[in-house]
Amino acid sequence: MIATDILQDALFAAIAGVGFGAISDPPVKAFRYIALLAAVGHATRYVLMTFVGTDIATGSLAGSLLIGFLSLWAGRRARCPMTVLYIPALLPMVPGKFAYNMVFSQLMFLQTMDNPAERTMYMEMFFSNTMVTCSVIFMLAVGATLPMFLFPAQAYSITRDKRYRPAWKFFGRQ
Repeated sequence: MIATDILQDALFAAIAGVGFGAISDPPVKAFRYIALLAAVGHATRYVLMTFVGTDIATGSLAGSLLIGFLSLWAGRRARCPMTVLYIPALLPMVPGKFAYNMVFSQLMFLQTMDNPAERTMYMEMFFSNTMVTCSVIFMLAVGATLPMFLFPAQAYSITRDKRYRPAWKFFGRQ
């Protein structure tokens, strides 16, 4: 039962990741890595939130770190930049429910200007959902880009041939 839930979560994240990846038109060989990254990252967040009891921001950070580090490996295998792989893989982890509730509570706040009790409730809902949405998106960005900053040479050399020389070296600049 538990394994089925984890695999189901990973499968749906992989399908969503491939769908988001298709929008940016990556190489065909990159789709399997996008699906793998999305499945592993989302399943990691699901396991941490469901069975370990971490919050959504911490789970998203762990999942996006895993996606970021695995995209170093996958980028070398697919011969495409890390960003082509990890951005579509991260999109299924964006907290859509909280973003929707943020906008909904803002609209309801504006519609209940005559009732102070309801207005206070919707304002509280707005700030709560905004904090969760912004925190998760920030953690996703930090987790996915941290491997690029930790390993800049590997991140840059993923799509480069070993014999690659920058253009400025051909013209005598040092």
